[in-house]
Amino acid sequence: MSAVPGPTASPARVRPARVRVLSVAGTDPTGGAGIHADLKSFAAHGAYGMAVVTALVAQNTHGVRAVHVPDVAFLRAQLDAVSDDVTVDAVKIGMLGTRAVADEVAAWLARTRPPVVVLDPVMVATSGDRLLDRDAEEAVRRLVAHADLVTPNLPELGVLLGEPAARTWRAAVDQARRLARASAVTVLLKGGHLDGDASPDAVVDATTVVELDAVRVATTATHGTGCSLSAAVAALRPRRPDWVTAVREAKAWLTGAIAAGEALAVGSGRGPVDHLHHAATLGAPPFGDEAWDAVADVRAACDDLPFVRALADGTLRTDAFEAYLHQDALYLAAYSRVLARASELAPDGAAQAFWARGASRCLDVEAELHRDRLDRAGRAWGGPASAVTTGYTDHLLAVGARGSYAELTAAVLPCYWLYADIGARVLARAGDLGAHPYGDWIGTYGDPGFAAAADEARRLTDEAAREVGAATRARMLAAFVRSCEHEVAFFDQVDAAAPAPRGPAALAAAGRAAP
Repeated sequence: MSAVPGPTASPARVRPARVRVLSVAGTDPTGGAGIHADLKSFAAHGAYGMAVVTALVAQNTHGVRAVHVPDVAFLRAQLDAVSDDVTVDAVKIGMLGTRAVADEVAAWLARTRPPVVVLDPVMVATSGDRLLDRDAEEAVRRLVAHADLVTPNLPELGVLLGEPAARTWRAAVDQARRLARASAVTVLLKGGHLDGDASPDAVVDATTVVELDAVRVATTATHGTGCSLSAAVAALRPRRPDWVTAVREAKAWLTGAIAAGEALAVGSGRGPVDHLHHAATLGAPPFGDEAWDAVADVRAACDDLPFVRALADGTLRTDAFEAYLHQDALYLAAYSRVLARASELAPDGAAQAFWARGASRCLDVEAELHRDRLDRAGRAWGGPASAVTTGYTDHLLAVGARGSYAELTAAVLPCYWLYADIGARVLARAGDLGAHPYGDWIGTYGDPGFAAAADEARRLTDEAAREVGAATRARMLAAFVRSCEHEVAFFDQVDAAAPAPRGPAALAAAGRAAP
């Protein structure tokens, strides 16, 4: 009989199903900002949301009408009620309103020390209304020392430094860098107040500046954007490896939420964003099903390639196969870096370990198999990558550098799934691998272990797709299709019917550009 934990069992020993995130902020009865926006943002990113109210705000899409700040003793009671009972994985702090409130929150942070603290120094609403007493500004500056990430807009950044707001992006980056150094905090610099078509952001710490560009969305649905972005980052950071990764993902989500906001038709002023704009994808079929159907023609083209047919029946010329192997070895070296990047971005330990094993396999198993065969043949293949190989690796590296975790899983999936699919059919037609001239290579890609890895890669990609909106899912599909097209070109870069180019330099010169 298994023991059932009693009421005194420590909940900290149970791995929670969701990240537990607390919002400490004001209200918005129209639902677009404050704790109302924060709770929606938490839910949109799979977190369990909680809220402590600092101020009751009478506002709508046109502006603030009145603010009531309850006694700080009640604020303390709310904060203690949560932290006495619940393990808080992250805290997002928004509107504070008064010096007393800011000091009370700072004292609570010093007592409880939550692992992730995101401070959105709310001072001025998008409408222009001031949401913080002027005598409370110094208290908020002191509060920065308790935060891990601060997310000011340009006017708020100026207030934190006691300076005028920056009027250029370069000046804003300089201010953010100085705040990061002075307060030992990371700054999410938001450039939405600048003129122009771009809406740049940057993650700035004491030593680095990582800029994250985006196109400005032409819309009136901008109410609560700062609240929503900081809340999304707070929900993501406990499951992401660094601030840049969390911010990049949150920013992509917010861009979609802003674009979808006007369709909500909430209010006649500056309306809210659509925090659940990705909900349309919740009932969608698994990503893998949609993606596999989208590349039906590409898969059929693979089966018809002369290289694949000749490989299966063993009639492929040795020099053509070895030229292909050289390009594959060069590809695997770059591919291993992309899988390592997927491991960095992965949201949990199991996914991190899977992609890391894949990166290791590329170098320790598959690439070594290629090199051994070429060495046994006495081939000194030391030339460059072909145009086809370079096109494929450039595509993957670009997604790894600029895309989200979900997009990267979709981009690398074909090298698992399409290879396993082709390998199974080649294996079925190859017969006795012991007698087959390329049996060692076919066995690697057609074995059950590789098929199981392909299934796990698909599962992780399906899982990632469930947490993203329609725009990111569309980018995932585009990345998957593009990788499949590159796979076909990669198989087809050696002409199996004509004399093979001599050496990799000739192959590089003759390689066709990828689709």
